[in-house]
Amino acid sequence: MSPVDDRNALRLAAETYARGADRRSKDDWRAVLANDIEIIGPGFAIAGLEANLGSIDHLAQAFKATRHVVHDLDVTIAGNEAQGETRSTAEHRLAGPDGQDLLLVWAIRYQDRWRREADGWKFTRRELIVDWEELRPVGDVGAAA
Repeated sequence: MSPVDDRNALRLAAETYARGADRRSKDDWRAVLANDIEIIGPGFAIAGLEANLGSIDHLAQAFKATRHVVHDLDVTIAGNEAQGETRSTAEHRLAGPDGQDLLLVWAIRYQDRWRREADGWKFTRRELIVDWEELRPVGDVGAAA
C-alpha cells in the first residue's frame, strides 16, 4: 500500500468509527477496533473490544442522537503501525429540563494509535481530549431566522 493509500485508510477508519457511534453500529466499530483496543477519555478508560462495544449502548441511553464529524488527521506511519491526532466535533442531542432539546457540542482531539491487521487498519488506542464544550438549545427545523 502507498503512503497515500494508508492515510486514506486511516481516515476511513476514523470516519467508520464516527458513523458507528452515530448509527449505534457495533459492526462498524468491530471493523475498525482491534481486540486489544483501549479508549480513554475524561473520567473513563475502557480496555478490550467487547467492553468498548458497550459504549454504543451507553450512547443510545444517554442521548437522543449524536453526530460526529471528522475534520482532519495528522498521522505518522511506520510500517504496520501508525500514530497521530484526529480532530473532530461531536454533537450530542439530549432532553433539556424544560422539554426543549439541548445540543452538547464538543471540540475534540483523539490521540490515536493504529495497527495494520490482515483486514485493514485498526485502532489500538484512542485518547479523547475535549478542548471545549458548548451547550445550546436545538432550533426547530424550518423556523424563521
